[in-house]
Amino acid sequence: MELQLWLSLVVICMLGALSPGPSLALVVRNTMLGGKNSGLATAISHGMGVALYAAIVVTGIALVLIQSPLIFQAIQYGGAAFLLYLAFKALSSKGSKLDVADTYGEPNEQVNAWRDGFLIAFLNPKLAIFFLALFSQFVDVNASFEQKLIMVLTVGGIDTIWYCLVAFGLSRGPVLERLKAKSSIIDKVTGVVLIVLAVRVVV
Repeated sequence: MELQLWLSLVVICMLGALSPGPSLALVVRNTMLGGKNSGLATAISHGMGVALYAAIVVTGIALVLIQSPLIFQAIQYGGAAFLLYLAFKALSSKGSKLDVADTYGEPNEQVNAWRDGFLIAFLNPKLAIFFLALFSQFVDVNASFEQKLIMVLTVGGIDTIWYCLVAFGLSRGPVLERLKAKSSIIDKVTGVVLIVLAVRVVV
């Protein structure tokens, strides 16, 4: 892939990663509840989910997904249900019980960071449409395996790096302490945002 084309892809992926959404809300919440390790696990597994969708699109499987209403609708409603599940957990939470020492310790048992991060990406079929529109500008029928691999690694890598930076920044003692003090309010706001996003998924 030419450097100019690759840099264009990098810029678009960075803008997409920086856009606030359920993924950011999940990374913030899991970092608050489980500390740095949970936040990083959420970020990495989310990047894996994004990279998987990118790989599906690049290999052309996404065309089948988009052209099959039943499959698309099943994944779409599954994503909405998962967002509602996360919203319920947030709204019913009484705030973070995390100690500062836990920030660099083992993840809190109530946080399944690897699952949450991957599913919130994989159960978002709109990623397939986004990547199909994006990659159509970069891939042709004669694209090599190396070019496709570079695109997948670029998308997954940028997403992972961004959310790892978010998790690492939030896990610093002073920042986390301020968040903990407002964790109950943040949980409630996060829950409402996730409900709104879940509704938008199926609209």
